[in-house]
Amino acid sequence: MIQIFPVKGLPLVVEGTDLSREIVRAAEAMGVGIMEGDVVVVSHVVVSKAEGAVYWLAELEAGPAALALAGLTGKDPRHVEAILREARRVVRVRGEVIITETRHGLVCANSGVDLSNVGEGRAAALPRDPDASARAIRRGIEAATGKRVAVIVADSHGRPFRRGAVNVAIGCSGLEPIWDRRGEPDLYGRPLRSKQVCVADELAAAAELVIGQASEGVPAAIIRGYRYRPGEKGAAEVIRPREENLFL
Repeated sequence: MIQIFPVKGLPLVVEGTDLSREIVRAAEAMGVGIMEGDVVVVSHVVVSKAEGAVYWLAELEAGPAALALAGLTGKDPRHVEAILREARRVVRVRGEVIITETRHGLVCANSGVDLSNVGEGRAAALPRDPDASARAIRRGIEAATGKRVAVIVADSHGRPFRRGAVNVAIGCSGLEPIWDRRGEPDLYGRPLRSKQVCVADELAAAAELVIGQASEGVPAAIIRGYRYRPGEKGAAEVIRPREENLFL
């Protein structure tokens, strides 16, 4: 049986907060604890806040490109400046939406620069290296508990052909992010030719069912009972190389 627990009771995260320690403390206070094989999913916003990957908008000076895009989209020019600083390139602009490719290779709205749950006048960028962030949280949890776990750093992304956003893994540690089933027989014995399951994204999306949005203040979840394949590949493995991309 798979269970998903919201991690409640975390303090307000600031730069320098030890997320590993606080997650373990909160899980123990809830009576859930950390068990062998758990998957801990953490919202990128609290990871960014703990690591100091936050812009103070008042300290940003919008350049010509940011001013031009702000005029097209109606966004705060300083927010647009932060978006451009986190982007390799602008993919598309439509209405108030700026789709970019981030420094990590993720294609998403606003380079993942988030104004929600950060505090007035601030914007949270994505962690500088989300896979390294996941590794650090995982090592801290394992050191504190003696239990083997996996950690996913997640963010909500839209999909180009479907409405609504879902959580995806932007960083992970301790599990194989992709389950490659190519070559396995289907129900009728036909070999699967293209079946690759993004387990990391599926777990991130499942965790979002209990991770709080807006003011709910639940930035992490524990998934228990899913038998994943241990591994050391990060979520960077999930990003499709440009030469394989059919849409961009």
